[in-house]
Amino acid sequence: MIPNRILVIQTAFIGDVILTTSIVENLKAKFPNAQIDFLLRKGNEQLFENNPHVANLLIWDKKNDKLKNLIKVIKLVRKNKYDLLINLQRYLSTGLFSFFSKARYKVGYSQNPLSFSYNEKIPHVMSSGQHDIERNNQLIRSFTEDKAAKPKLYPTEAHYEKVKSYKTDKFITIAPASVWFTKQFPKSKWIEFLDQFQFDGNIYFVGAPGDSTLCNEIIEAASKEKCINLCGKMSLLESAALMQDAEMNYVNDSAPQHICSALNAPVTTIFCSTIPEFGFGPLSTNSRVVQTDKQLDCRPCGLHGYKNCPKGHFDCALSIDVTELNLV
Repeated sequence: MIPNRILVIQTAFIGDVILTTSIVENLKAKFPNAQIDFLLRKGNEQLFENNPHVANLLIWDKKNDKLKNLIKVIKLVRKNKYDLLINLQRYLSTGLFSFFSKARYKVGYSQNPLSFSYNEKIPHVMSSGQHDIERNNQLIRSFTEDKAAKPKLYPTEAHYEKVKSYKTDKFITIAPASVWFTKQFPKSKWIEFLDQFQFDGNIYFVGAPGDSTLCNEIIEAASKEKCINLCGKMSLLESAALMQDAEMNYVNDSAPQHICSALNAPVTTIFCSTIPEFGFGPLSTNSRVVQTDKQLDCRPCGLHGYKNCPKGHFDCALSIDVTELNLV
């Protein structure tokens, strides 16, 4: 089958959407004349600014009138009558998009409650050593027969121009926050890292507006000069344009890690409660993973992390030697 219109569905968080761009890269390489649309949650659409491979974005507002907007997007998907629909999620809501789509050929994970409506379904297996882009690529392998492409973002000249003034001296970035507490390297450990870190360039803290307070607390407590809080002052693609040229980007197992992978930016990822074997590790050429060397029966405690350490000790993070983060 040579599809003319393709829909890719991924309504999860920023990092998941970035990794899904791997699918888009492979599809466009195989079907250069196809129109590729992408269905995602409201708030993530800026990731596709300037992406030459995505024609249209279908945006589901999940925060306001979720059900009403779900039905609205279902109707739009149904009206478009896609030749090929690829659903990368295992939840009922996205299964509804597929079920009512009128797409000629539908592919998704077998764990989706509505997978019986797929023409092709693939088991989603969290196997050791398989990265998420490889796992997702199985959904299109029967069409492309290719290895998984690297995820990719496309900052514009305007994005690079916006951050140009921050690149006059060597610099690193730190993205200290995470949606999940147990994925987040503790504030005390960031301070400890900075206090012993020998680096005479600029240190930029990046993140969302809500991360600004955390970053200010780290900066104020650390005995380090040239720390600058940029949280909330840049868009996602502006942050990507900045991180691309850093000496190193220090991140948690979260979205900034995947931004680095999509720009092949240097990255050091700190894994606390989660583990690289889940398949969400860094993909950059210059990438490192830092994690505890302490044997903990409770690690990993979950795929996504928790709001608090289930055991109360948070040893998976607190036992990490901060000198492991130093530039090599």
